[in-house]
Amino acid sequence: MIDKIFDSVTAAVEGIRDGSTVMIGGFGTAGMPSELIDGLIDQGARDLTIVSNNAGNGEIGLAALLKARRVRKIICSFPRQTDSYVFDGLFRAGEIELEVVPQGNLAERIRAAGAGIGGFFTPTAYGTLLAEGKETRLIDGRHYVLESPLHADVALIKALKGDRWGNLIYRKTARNFGPIMAMAAKTAIVQVSEVVPLGGLDPEHIVTPGIFVQRVVAVQSAVTATETAQAAA
Repeated sequence: MIDKIFDSVTAAVEGIRDGSTVMIGGFGTAGMPSELIDGLIDQGARDLTIVSNNAGNGEIGLAALLKARRVRKIICSFPRQTDSYVFDGLFRAGEIELEVVPQGNLAERIRAAGAGIGGFFTPTAYGTLLAEGKETRLIDGRHYVLESPLHADVALIKALKGDRWGNLIYRKTARNFGPIMAMAAKTAIVQVSEVVPLGGLDPEHIVTPGIFVQRVVAVQSAVTATETAQAAA
């Protein structure tokens, strides 16, 4: 019997190794798996490479992981915001490495990894510092840059509901990077607000099929009761 449900966040994040590449879903705080990140902090893995849209907000979630000095490198699109002072301090002190990737390129590099694509050409970043050292090509009169896929050892994702097979649905913009990160990682770990019985999810509404998910844990604080009711309406 296939059952991917874990009893606790602690059990769900067990086995993440030092030096791992970890994708973390979320667009700012929307869809950020805060409880899984807290579990990763408690678990103790360090020297991590993080792939995320941004570099954390305030001192919670991803920012807390950075503050705990567990991250060696971050690959993201928006490292600096008004409340990204944790990252800013670490970067200015030379304590963290940064790779900036335009947001569309970041999403497509992650998607390419999950789809088994070896690379793709994009005009984005051509002629800028972000294209230095990369192969370029003239295609139909336009210059393109070759970008490589982004793979990960682990993806930490937040979804609204899941079943024991790992099928997932999301709440609105909390969907953002979760589906493609689940495909690009060897192990996708998902926190959901509710685990439903098999058949409890309309097949037409499933966004991430369970084949891309290895671990699911219910975290009631992942979404408010109001949000759950709105999503079900």
